[in-house]
Amino acid sequence: MDIRLLHGPAIAPHIDDLARLRIAVFREFPYLYDGSLDYEAEYLHTYAQSTDSLVVLALDGGRVVGASTGLPLADETAAFKRPFVDCGWNPQRIFYFGESVLLPAYRGQGLGVRFFAEREGYARRLGRFDWCAFCAVERAPEHPRRPLDYQPLNEFWTRRGYRHHPELHTELSWQDLDEREESAKPMSFWLKDLRP
Repeated sequence: MDIRLLHGPAIAPHIDDLARLRIAVFREFPYLYDGSLDYEAEYLHTYAQSTDSLVVLALDGGRVVGASTGLPLADETAAFKRPFVDCGWNPQRIFYFGESVLLPAYRGQGLGVRFFAEREGYARRLGRFDWCAFCAVERAPEHPRRPLDYQPLNEFWTRRGYRHHPELHTELSWQDLDEREESAKPMSFWLKDLRP
C-alpha cells in the first residue's frame, strides 16, 4: 500500500479519482449519496485552492482505494464555518477533516487510524490550531435503508479522542439514492482538543 500526502494545487490531478471514490463509498448507509462527478469536482476544488489543505491518498498498485482530507476551517464554505461562529468558536483555530473514504476490501487494516493520525499530525505541524473537527450525517435509527448489521463509527471516533458536540450542527443538501431531488440532511460535529 502506497500512502501519499498532497497539499493545495498538488491535489488537482487526483480530483477525478477522489470524486469516483467518494461517490462509490458515500452510496453506502448512512450517506446514501447519489452523487455526480461535476458536483464532486466542485466540492474538491475547495481543497485544491487551499494552500494548507491535505489529502492522504491510499493507493494499491497505483489505484486510489482510499483517501482522507483536511483543511483549515477558515478555508471551508459557510455551511461548515457558520455553526462554529454562531457558538463563539474561532474558525482560525480549527482544522477541519472533510472525509475518510475507503473501499470495503481495504477496511479493518488500520488505514482509518492512519488517516486520522496523518491529519492530526499535519494540523499540529502547521502550529496554529487548537482543535480538529469533522461532521457526520445524522440518520434516524429506524431509517428504512439502515442495514441490520450497521455499526456507527461513534466508538471508533471516541477512541481517537473525539467528542460529539451536538450543539454544533448544520445541514447539507444532496440527493439520496431513493430521492428525485436534493434534500437537506442534518449534520453534527465532533471535535478533538490538540492542545497539550
